[in-house]
Amino acid sequence: MFKLITKILKFISENMTLGKFVRSAIVLIISFVLFIQPVYSVDYTKADLKESDFSRQDLAGSTFNKTNLRSSDFSNSNLQGVSFFGANMDSVNFEGADLSYAVLDSSRLTRANLHNAVLEGAFATNTKFEQANLDGADFTDVLLRRDVEDKLCEIASGKNPVTGRNTRDTLYCP
Repeated sequence: MFKLITKILKFISENMTLGKFVRSAIVLIISFVLFIQPVYSVDYTKADLKESDFSRQDLAGSTFNKTNLRSSDFSNSNLQGVSFFGANMDSVNFEGADLSYAVLDSSRLTRANLHNAVLEGAFATNTKFEQANLDGADFTDVLLRRDVEDKLCEIASGKNPVTGRNTRDTLYCP
């Protein structure tokens, strides 16, 4: 994030007068402060959080082990390294979420929306994905049982807009 801000400020400084640069920099900084709302690593183990709204949050490193998250919204959230071990995530919305290196083992993702989600490097053995929307999901290096992988290949489609990878390719579908 810091590198992005630095690049934007450099571009602005090269293409604007000092007064415009200062005003633009202030607006940019205020925008980041107002619109990015990080939630620090929290342990929600065994909580009942059904229908909760975690959309657009930075939950990296948090723990949701054995938590009831049915019908919750995690769309466009940073969930890198989050542990959802044994969680009930029936009908959860993960659209556009970054689940890189997350622990999904023994969790239930039935009817979950994984549209354009990034699951790169996630651990998902014994995870149930029945009736999940996988359109555009990136499963690169996700640890899955072979039978689960085969079932996912039957419904996999789309290309992830963030990584540019085809869902079927990331699942090694024939």
